[in-house]
Amino acid sequence: MTAKDLILWIISRIGVSGGTGHVIEYRGAGVSALDMDERMTVCNMSIEAGARAGMIAPDETTYAYLAGRSRVPQGPQWEEALARWRTLPSDAGARFDREVEIDAADVEPMITYGTNPGMVMPIGGSIPQMSHDAAFDAALAYMGFEAGARLKDQEVNVVFLGSCTNGRLSDLRAAASILRGRKIAAGVQMLVVPGSQAVKRAAEAEGLHSVFTAAGAEWRESGCSMCLGMNGDLVAKGQYSLSTSNRNFEGRQGVGARTLLASPLTAAASAVRGRVTDPREILN
Repeated sequence: MTAKDLILWIISRIGVSGGTGHVIEYRGAGVSALDMDERMTVCNMSIEAGARAGMIAPDETTYAYLAGRSRVPQGPQWEEALARWRTLPSDAGARFDREVEIDAADVEPMITYGTNPGMVMPIGGSIPQMSHDAAFDAALAYMGFEAGARLKDQEVNVVFLGSCTNGRLSDLRAAASILRGRKIAAGVQMLVVPGSQAVKRAAEAEGLHSVFTAAGAEWRESGCSMCLGMNGDLVAKGQYSLSTSNRNFEGRQGVGARTLLASPLTAAASAVRGRVTDPREILN
């Protein structure tokens, strides 16, 4: 289970309007166990649940991440800032407009099947049945799917690894752990787009770019790229894109493009097999 699977699971529970007019605070043992990159992925996609923002209280993981970075207070100013940051977590008795509890142990690799991030299911599941829902029917028609169908082993044409949601160094490392020593399937185009120039330089310093290119993927400059079909990075009409980005709206990655959102691990595994693949099948 990755942070991307966690936030997709949450959106499946509360819906794309579940946070409308509010901010979402994520808390609990499962959230505390996330590293900073993973926390950024979760908070990044809060808007996909309609929220104004997502928040995770600072803790020792946060402070360790900040220590020594540029533009972070140093010396006595660091201690002052640290003392101030320790006052930020919500009070123990804080009351919220709504609380949703989930068991992180129940979360498994997730994948979208429709045209918004709330149309999501476990990768081994089946598309649900919804009667008398015109928007749901229209989304399935656009995607070329039917209620009750399974997406596992669905052919994919393009795999996009990147975006502000999942273009961080840890995301690239995760995908490389699957692609190392393997080749992407014939006929599959895979774009790997680091989220920033700093991430690109760090990935190249670790040799991750060589892992991707050896597998047959394209190593690109940082930017938005295929997340929203920029700079000619488009998915052809009717083709399926397995993407680590944050939105799967109609036409988002090109006119008539069909987008399936998933984690970097699922993206890499699916690129290797050329079809929607549960990454646990390769990792195990």
